[in-house]
Amino acid sequence: MSLKDYVDSKIKKCSWIDIQCIKLSVFAFALVAAKLWPPLLSLEWYWYAAVFVLAALKPAYRMMK
Repeated sequence: MSLKDYVDSKIKKCSWIDIQCIKLSVFAFALVAAKLWPPLLSLEWYWYAAVFVLAALKPAYRMMK
């Protein structure tokens, strides 16, 4: 079993509250990383927008398909 298959089988057992907790923990980790590494916040706004759009493309495509 590959790592992807293993993670898929485990994530299917999670409730929506578990998923929201994972999202919150990732968000908190990003804030800590930004706090500890100031150059991360010195990027121009369009770099953050580009990351957002690239990260949202696949889920949006799957929802619209």
